[in-house]
Amino acid sequence: MSGKYCLFSILIMGIMNLPCQAQQKNSLEHLKEKISERLAAEKGFFAIAFKDLQTGETIFQNEHSLFHPASTMKTPVMVEAFKEAAENELSFSDSILLKNEFMSIADSSFFSLDSTNDSEKDLYQHLGEKRSISQLLYKMITISSNFSTNLLVEKLGASRITETMHDLGLGEMQVLRGVEDNKAYDKGLNSVTTAYDLMLLFENLGNGQLVSAQASAEMIRILEDQRFNEIIPAELPLRVKVAHKTGSFPGVHHDSGLVILPDGRKYVLVLLSKDLKDEKSATRAMADISAMIYKYVHRQKHAMHY
Repeated sequence: MSGKYCLFSILIMGIMNLPCQAQQKNSLEHLKEKISERLAAEKGFFAIAFKDLQTGETIFQNEHSLFHPASTMKTPVMVEAFKEAAENELSFSDSILLKNEFMSIADSSFFSLDSTNDSEKDLYQHLGEKRSISQLLYKMITISSNFSTNLLVEKLGASRITETMHDLGLGEMQVLRGVEDNKAYDKGLNSVTTAYDLMLLFENLGNGQLVSAQASAEMIRILEDQRFNEIIPAELPLRVKVAHKTGSFPGVHHDSGLVILPDGRKYVLVLLSKDLKDEKSATRAMADISAMIYKYVHRQKHAMHY
């Protein structure tokens, strides 16, 4: 009997420890370790900012390091447009002339965009025509149109965009200019961002506090139509919505956005990278990290009901 009792006791103790073991496996610290292990296999510099908007849990890595924002700077441009519309300083139905001539902030000389470097080609075929601010905003976000971006930055003003970001508490972000200003780039006159500031931006968006609840909802709908989905949404279930903006150029690949689960829970994830030696491998790694974080958040609901 004593042998059977001892075996029974061991079994009971094992069952009692299962929740603790499961909790350890699902812990935030365990997730951080797995993320670090995944990134250690890549050659490059990475930053991460994650925040669960329900629990307040966060994961940070190099969150205050400065990065060239690439096309992630187009989200602040959209926010400024919605802000000025809310203040009746512009209407989304207002039209802008399509002209491929922009002033460099380096020396006030003029430059033109190269359509072969732009993910959107159609606008270049319609120079001299007009397009509404609404149309340009949609192209800027969903297909990352550089032409639309420069037209909107010229209309809104880079300094005003930066001022609005600072008013929101994004003190490390600076939108200095539009895109493809090569003379400015060569002089180091570039916009900058951090993973932390982009997280704050999308946190405000997720909480319905970016300009207004209605404006936040409209911006989320535009961001959900993003066509470039190689990182945050890549390995997530189709039922999960992602309102996000990417950005990339050689050696750099970013994604930043709001992830919305089917039950309405939301979290913000920002993944920035630079000095990449193998962009495809780094992109897969960041997509893997997005999947790890999703699985963690998804499990937490079940863990809370245990």
